[in-house]
Amino acid sequence: MGKYSKAKMFNRKAAKSRSKPDRILETLSLKSGQQVVDIGSGGGYYSIGFAELVGKNGKVYAVDNNPDFLEYIKIIALGKGLKNIETILVNDKVITLPGKNIDLVFIRNVYHHLPDRVKYFQELRKKLKSDTKIAIIEYTRRGFFSFHRRFGHNVPKETIVEEMKNAGYVVEESFDFLPEQSFTIFSPAI
Repeated sequence: MGKYSKAKMFNRKAAKSRSKPDRILETLSLKSGQQVVDIGSGGGYYSIGFAELVGKNGKVYAVDNNPDFLEYIKIIALGKGLKNIETILVNDKVITLPGKNIDLVFIRNVYHHLPDRVKYFQELRKKLKSDTKIAIIEYTRRGFFSFHRRFGHNVPKETIVEEMKNAGYVVEESFDFLPEQSFTIFSPAI
């Protein structure tokens, strides 16, 4: 098993038509010049897609706790000539962000891994501008024999909405086109 095999596997899964990556990217409506934080970036499938969408005037912060994943993202970005991705290795429970100009925080299949989620998002909120969007895609408990259900790699949408409300966010939009995941966009409550 190679150093980057897990990162490649995550990218293959993200790219599958069942995962609807094109529809996810279309739904997020990113524009040139925007700044995106990809929390739990894994192999960088979405970080790369975001970097292409926001263009050279935009910025993508690929955040992960696995240095091999971040190294792999750098390799892909270099190969594609993308110079607008910065990788951030997290060793603690709260992310250090470079300023408050973030337009989108993207969290896909990672929410269930975050400890003390209400506190996590309360702390994150202090680092965001008032119109930042937080897109959370998370496995649900659909499917009786689902790996994600069996091993607790899921959080019900109702729980996410309640925790985000307690952290100071409101639901902007919710989508149901993903077969195994919820997809909800939040913004800071005013």
